[in-house]
Amino acid sequence: MYTDKLNYMKARVPRRGPCCLNTSHKMKIAIQGETGCFHEVAARQYFNYDDIEIVPCSTFDLELNTLKDGEADFAVMAIENARSGSILYNYTLIRESGMKILGEHNLRIKQNLMALPHQVITDIREIRSHPIALAQCMTFLNQFPGMILIESDETAGSARQISETRVKGVAAIASTHAAEIYGLEILAPGIETYKQNYTRFLVVGNEEKGNTRGNKVSICFSTGHKPGSLAKVLVKLAELEINLSKIQSVPRLNGGWEYMFYLDLELNKNTKSEIIKRVLDKYTSNLEILGVYFKGDMLYDS
Repeated sequence: MYTDKLNYMKARVPRRGPCCLNTSHKMKIAIQGETGCFHEVAARQYFNYDDIEIVPCSTFDLELNTLKDGEADFAVMAIENARSGSILYNYTLIRESGMKILGEHNLRIKQNLMALPHQVITDIREIRSHPIALAQCMTFLNQFPGMILIESDETAGSARQISETRVKGVAAIASTHAAEIYGLEILAPGIETYKQNYTRFLVVGNEEKGNTRGNKVSICFSTGHKPGSLAKVLVKLAELEINLSKIQSVPRLNGGWEYMFYLDLELNKNTKSEIIKRVLDKYTSNLEILGVYFKGDMLYDS
């Protein structure tokens, strides 16, 4: 499946300029986070593990800027997690960037406790990780009330710091991939409280690389402050026999308490994105097609 996705993405990339895909050029994929983070795991699974070059970025803003500046061919961005919900800011970032959603990837987030080799859990006095990762593992961590929990900017970054400083008695919570590349030993695998902990990642690229086919479309729009204005849009989608798989409201940054609505729609064989835009134009404002792509039906393990 990875090969099929890779060949399709290659077919959509223009064969010109510095990002031309050939035997001498690996696709550059921008991610938010350090080497070893879950964004990298998702990117390598989606594009074929060995055939890409990862471009780490410290923030989602920098990730999209890297893409717009031509320093990366595509970007992989988390958009929602099954436990902690949507990353609202990323919806606005994608819309304002002018980039298009080209695909999606669903990854089960498996959190692991890791430290320098030749230690056991009772040797650990301090645990470092991103606050969301710590929160996802509290049932396990509550078994060790004497341990100090330190919040950091990165899961993978915490693992890297332990590897570089060679400090003992300190552990990180991060991916299996992070343990492998930083030479750490996993003391306790799969310590996340909820095992069905999935994150949905979006694959984003320049508009010229946008798909013209797919079975899913992401759109956004605003509506007037009138009774039933949003309901009219939903009724029209139902009339087109389109399944609404997600709807998310995000405040517009105009100080007027107006909202943009972001929808994920599953297309049927008779409905194209152009038809949706033509039908909904009458009932919405600022309507945009954010991307047409294939639904990520499979759930991948990290």
